[in-house]
Amino acid sequence: MTIPTPYSLIGGEQTILTLVDRFYFYMDILPEAQGIRAIHQPNLASAKAKLFKFLSGWLGGPNLFIEEFGHPMLRARHLPFAIGESERDQWMLCMNKALEEVTMDPQLKTNIQNALQQLATHMINQ
Repeated sequence: MTIPTPYSLIGGEQTILTLVDRFYFYMDILPEAQGIRAIHQPNLASAKAKLFKFLSGWLGGPNLFIEEFGHPMLRARHLPFAIGESERDQWMLCMNKALEEVTMDPQLKTNIQNALQQLATHMINQ
């Protein structure tokens, strides 16, 4: 018996593409997310592609990020950027708003939000 992954339970590739698109939409438009937006390049295409590839594997789908870039080593990759509690909270604000637009089991959504909160907290380096 194959246990379904969060990736398959939320709708796979198309849902993650939508989630990433909405995440960066909110990052672009929310005044309270401008601190985290300023850390990113003006053109978000590369960031969108990387977040999509990361989330794909992280949620149990194809390991696209690892195949292209190797182990995520997220904290090390984010060390060049000043990330404090404010940046974490801005990132989570955008992600939580994006997650609200994705239809999924409420408990699964809560589990994903909690796991992303832990991951975002791990990125704090200031």
